[in-house]
Amino acid sequence: MSDNSSIEWTEATWNPVTGCTKVSPGCAHCYAETFAERFRGVPGHAYERGFDLQLRSERLTQPLEWKRPRLIFVNSMSDLFHPDVPMNFIESVFDTMARADWHTFQVLTKRSERLAELAPRLPWPSNVWMGVSVENQRWTSRVDDLRRVPAAVRFLSCEPLLGPLTLDLTDIHWVIAGGESGHSARPMKPQWARDIRDQCVKARVPFFFKQWGAHDEDGHRVGKKLAGRRLDGKLHHGLPVVSRITVAGRSAGNQAHRAAQTHPALFSRPFHALSRK
Repeated sequence: MSDNSSIEWTEATWNPVTGCTKVSPGCAHCYAETFAERFRGVPGHAYERGFDLQLRSERLTQPLEWKRPRLIFVNSMSDLFHPDVPMNFIESVFDTMARADWHTFQVLTKRSERLAELAPRLPWPSNVWMGVSVENQRWTSRVDDLRRVPAAVRFLSCEPLLGPLTLDLTDIHWVIAGGESGHSARPMKPQWARDIRDQCVKARVPFFFKQWGAHDEDGHRVGKKLAGRRLDGKLHHGLPVVSRITVAGRSAGNQAHRAAQTHPALFSRPFHALSRK
């Protein structure tokens, strides 16, 4: 696990699976692959096998060792719903998340069809948020698959944003958007981000603008740090308001109350822990 994550919308990462394969245009310049492949062949390194998919069973119970509540991004270096991850391993990950109910887990996938297929066989405690990546209009079908999942929080990651998006935000509780970073980053047009922001405002869905990426608002390549994360001069760091969300049409009950105690900042905006970037 990695604490104090540099990812703007989380606090820590947990990778019980590492490695992946490309599935859509958003994967073209995968930061995780670039990082992992730097260490391919280095004896004894965690990424000695580069970005080959690996199940890390020794990491399955790591969140239970962290006693301070955290927002934890699950598999920042993989995709839990990759077809080569067995169902029993996915069930073990969900079992840990259910047991570590003082944490909030953020799971993100591009394999939305498998997610929707397996969702009825998995537990969905209110501390597990489920999201899908949507990089352009071609992949908005992932949002329809996500709506079939009885997660307490369903969210979209529109990053890297590669084109304009018209979204149906029915039963979606949070939207993240951002441009691409890295050596081969593709620029994001400002209007694409503005349109998503405006759709979120209209649907009353919290909006989080993560970054411009390698290119600034004017399309100049200046690097992620200089480009910043202000959209039209403003920071957007909205997060879902857990107390107003129901699970499969029912109140989250005691689990929501527990979330209020462990993550009180989730019940108001701006969220203090994540607005620091």
